[in-house]
Amino acid sequence: MKKNMPYILIAGIAFGSDFWIKRHMDRKYARYVVHPGRRNKILIEKYYNRGAALNFLAKKSRVMRALHTVIMFFVGILYYFLLRMPGHCLSKTGASLLVGGGLNNLLDRYTKGYVVDYVKFNFGPKWLRGIIFNISDFCIFIGAFLSVVGSEVSS
Repeated sequence: MKKNMPYILIAGIAFGSDFWIKRHMDRKYARYVVHPGRRNKILIEKYYNRGAALNFLAKKSRVMRALHTVIMFFVGILYYFLLRMPGHCLSKTGASLLVGGGLNNLLDRYTKGYVVDYVKFNFGPKWLRGIIFNISDFCIFIGAFLSVVGSEVSS
């Protein structure tokens, strides 16, 4: 169990940091107001996302919540068994980020009915400029990447 504490800590930090930021966003920022960030390249805009990326299933929030729950259930099972295996540090790190970010967004879906997003990029392709993210989203993307790379390295 002690050897897995760093991975559990990673999941906790991913969950807790975004939990705190979302709470701050809900208390201090109005919706649909864009705040310039770093050199006007990264913007802060609070957005309530009822669906997945690009508002997929936004009009079916119950279906989205159920789908998210099922996905997190299977990710949790895989995470449990992965932590029991020796080695696989990269995969464990990725899975920890997936679990922390995924659970944080799932908590939003259950407690609020939507996920609070707040980071918008003001550079790159037009499709990227139209998406608003949160820290959990970044943890999920990076975690998925690390998990895939880690599974290839250990094969």
